[in-house]
Amino acid sequence: MGKYFGTDGFRGEANKDLTFEHAVKIGRFLGWYYGARLGKKAKVVIGKDTRRSSYMFESALCTGLVASGADAYIMHVTTTPSVAYITRVDDFDCGIMISASHNPFYDNGIKLLNSNGEKMDEETILKVEDYIDGKIDVPMAERAAIGRTVDYVAGRNRYIGYLISLSKFSFKNVKVGLDVANGASWQIAKAVFDALGAKVYVINNQPDGCNINTDCGSTHIEHLQKFVVDNKLDIGFAYDGDADRCLCVDEKGNVVTGDHTLYIYGLYMKERGKLLNNKVVTTIMSNFGLYKALDKVGIEYEKTKVGDKYVYENMVNTGNRIGGEQSGHTIFIKYATTGDGILTSLKLMEVMLAKEKPMSVLAAPVVFYPQVLKNVKVKSKPDAQNDPDVQAAVAKVAEALGDTGRILVRESGTEPVIRVMVEAESDEVCEKYVDEVIEVIKAKGHIA
Repeated sequence: MGKYFGTDGFRGEANKDLTFEHAVKIGRFLGWYYGARLGKKAKVVIGKDTRRSSYMFESALCTGLVASGADAYIMHVTTTPSVAYITRVDDFDCGIMISASHNPFYDNGIKLLNSNGEKMDEETILKVEDYIDGKIDVPMAERAAIGRTVDYVAGRNRYIGYLISLSKFSFKNVKVGLDVANGASWQIAKAVFDALGAKVYVINNQPDGCNINTDCGSTHIEHLQKFVVDNKLDIGFAYDGDADRCLCVDEKGNVVTGDHTLYIYGLYMKERGKLLNNKVVTTIMSNFGLYKALDKVGIEYEKTKVGDKYVYENMVNTGNRIGGEQSGHTIFIKYATTGDGILTSLKLMEVMLAKEKPMSVLAAPVVFYPQVLKNVKVKSKPDAQNDPDVQAAVAKVAEALGDTGRILVRESGTEPVIRVMVEAESDEVCEKYVDEVIEVIKAKGHIA
């Protein structure tokens, strides 16, 4: 990770951590870099979510791009996966999404995508950062070389058409609830489900620039749970602010997480001979109950570091076809280069209709194990993590749990803490073993 850009872009409070000037510079560099590298006028496509500051950052990016000689194509309010799709299929040199995903409205972010609709490579991002810090000079375009902005709402419509084309079933008479989080999917999701014939019930679809993710969407799934039950719906889907993740609610009001999605669709692929390598890709934070369920149906799995970036890299390198996170980032690599919440909804609908079973039945084999996670503030994360006595305590717990649970000790990527997590058959067992390891960390003097 660089100075400004993390695994999911340049993110922070608008005009405090991420400023208008930052956005102008990002546009200036990308417009020049792709034009100079390719020897032609660069084409860059931009999307944004519904945050108040997204309009400011859109204008700033466009200003920088056209000043450096690029043409900026504006998709307006749209989802992250739609920008990734259009970047790839409409031959753009790169794509930019303005969003802070599930963060509150006063935060924002700039995500950069390469011409394949994938997260931009580290080498290019470091060059962007060097320009922001004044280490690189970029010339201004002059005369006819100056770029222009192009209204590209047609790209959003093309993406909607693409999603509709992926459905193998009519959704006629299926009652579907959608929580669009007052975010980027507020127009797109309903359009897709309407076109497929569903009876659509939508909540949190009145964005005002300040209510994105506020007590709604996938981070506040309890509202959709109640809505599905109260309205006797067949199924519900909740998205985050930029709609790259999706959580589901079954007809009984139970939450269907990203782990459940990996099981449900992974098994569906296996049954049809489509699960290449017989594997799904998870992160280390997937619940132990998912692995037990996959073991029972003979599906193997890989575990990556936390982050959809690492899931996608694994899939590209191994040929695995489905992967994701418990939070709802699910990647169907045949159809998308990113997590795509609406696509995930369509895939879950496909399984439900193909098998003619309610979602509660499809998700039932994944029984989540109780989990206890405690954060320990330490003087040095590596010292605490690598202490022989701490490692011995972790090994002792792992041996005691056997195949009835697991322990995971890892360093936080953003805070001076060690995270100790145990999954087991009861909360009491989890608490007991987490505390045992923490006591060793304390006894060895690692606590800050």
